[in-house]
Amino acid sequence: MERVRGVRARSRLRNLDPSELPQHISIIMDGNRRFAWARSMESGQGHSAGKERLKEVMKWVLDLDIPYLTVYALSSENLTNRTEEEIEILFDLYVQGLNEISVDPLIHENGVCVNAVGRLDMLPERVRDAISRAEEVTREYKNFTFTVCLAYGGREEIIDAVKSLAKDHAEGEVEIDSIDANAISSRLYTSELPDPDLVIRTSGEERISNFLLWQIAYSELYFTDIHWPSFSRQDLYWAIEDYVARGRRYGS
Repeated sequence: MERVRGVRARSRLRNLDPSELPQHISIIMDGNRRFAWARSMESGQGHSAGKERLKEVMKWVLDLDIPYLTVYALSSENLTNRTEEEIEILFDLYVQGLNEISVDPLIHENGVCVNAVGRLDMLPERVRDAISRAEEVTREYKNFTFTVCLAYGGREEIIDAVKSLAKDHAEGEVEIDSIDANAISSRLYTSELPDPDLVIRTSGEERISNFLLWQIAYSELYFTDIHWPSFSRQDLYWAIEDYVARGRRYGS
């Protein structure tokens, strides 16, 4: 029954005016560990399954011609509240995943530009090197933008933006009266991206967890109980259908 519903959802989305679809989807990929524990697996196996699921989700988003996908892969808090063993497993998976992206025909055939944002200096050199390779080989692509948030925190991003403005003001390059929402947006890690239209969080938690705090002021939020490694094409379609059915108000 769920498969039939998913096929019908895809058909309905295909028949929509493209302007009705979200142009930028952001995902808080939660539930890798709970997925693993429910199956008597190690946490690392859950994270590995989550990495593979991300590949599939990117294909599905590309299939709908949605041009922006941003994912929350590692928060700045995770760096201190997870065990060293788990963090090292995650670092290895990031290197593996980014290296795979660099040579993946799907990326190159679809013109996917890859970006990583966050306090990347907190990451080990091997992860930063893998980021640089993926960004370099996809730098000229314009069809689709995939952004991965690593060592990322929304509050930290805003702090860094404000510090940048304060520095320029102190040096006489920015007038205090010229600082507005656009000035702050232009200093964010994601300054070259449109704000997300739809934010999806998996695994049943209904909170934002310091993700894109500035950018999602007017985004539509969608929560699902499905753990990230189990997130299916049908789940994505249902999230988008829910988005399409809403009347966005942008604060009005």
